[in-house]
Amino acid sequence: MPDRLTGIEVFVAAMKLGGLSAGARALNMSPAMATKHFDALEHRLGVKLAHRSTRRLTLTEAGRQFLERSEALLRALTEAESEAVSVADVVGGKIRIAVPIAFGIAHIAPLIPAFTERYPRLIVELGLSDHHADLIAEDWDTAIRIGLLADSDLVARKLAPVRTVLAAAPAYIARRGVPKSVDDLTTHNCLGYTLSRPLGAESWSFGPQGDLVIPIRGDFRSNNGEALIAAAMAGQGIVYGPRFLACQALRDGRLIELLLDVPTVETGGVYAVSHPSRRVAAKTNAWIEFLSERLAVRIDDF
Repeated sequence: MPDRLTGIEVFVAAMKLGGLSAGARALNMSPAMATKHFDALEHRLGVKLAHRSTRRLTLTEAGRQFLERSEALLRALTEAESEAVSVADVVGGKIRIAVPIAFGIAHIAPLIPAFTERYPRLIVELGLSDHHADLIAEDWDTAIRIGLLADSDLVARKLAPVRTVLAAAPAYIARRGVPKSVDDLTTHNCLGYTLSRPLGAESWSFGPQGDLVIPIRGDFRSNNGEALIAAAMAGQGIVYGPRFLACQALRDGRLIELLLDVPTVETGGVYAVSHPSRRVAAKTNAWIEFLSERLAVRIDDF
């Protein structure tokens, strides 16, 4: 059922832009829907606001008066929304952030104390899950997406690249030797990630676009990257995954990077996504700016 405010928005946009079709485009709706809202507005008011022809709209006297009042109403509404956002920024509130489990534990949770220190009136709720959270249905303010983004209406900001790494523990290398080529992997114990196609449990992809697919086998697979890293550090086999999971183990020598004859696959980036709105809440902007700042100084981990 057409609502009153949308009818007013359609009316103002149509009169400013010279027609219902132009107004509909500006409001991202179909001309038929714009006409429906316009008709419902006139019916509700019981007056004709404009004379309509195939080429243009011409205001009636009642329409001229109503247009002036409507424009003032929409300006006041915009100002009220801006004031509400400003007040929310001052008094704080709760920000709900959805993050993949392994990335959230390793790279997001350690940042929360500094964030809440900077914004002491904010309460952070961190949701850890490897399923893609529905921001609107599940009422999240923002989320982290890792990899290649699917098309959506969400607003996305790239925070860091995601580089992949092939690695094994010194004990495994001492026992089984160092693979020199991707073909050598067929004779090694490869630890597969069940939730990924390029880094999966049956095959691994190589080359920037993942064009070279190598069948692999191994005695351990998991849907959790940290579990695979732990198994690799214990000397069980070779792990293939995002560098951000292995960075600490690579730094302290618990894992050794394996460089083969073909580069590892590129898997997109780390993105912060937020609602498709013209007015992103100040708390969400604050979090994304903070996260961008902190991850930028640790770019070698990704």
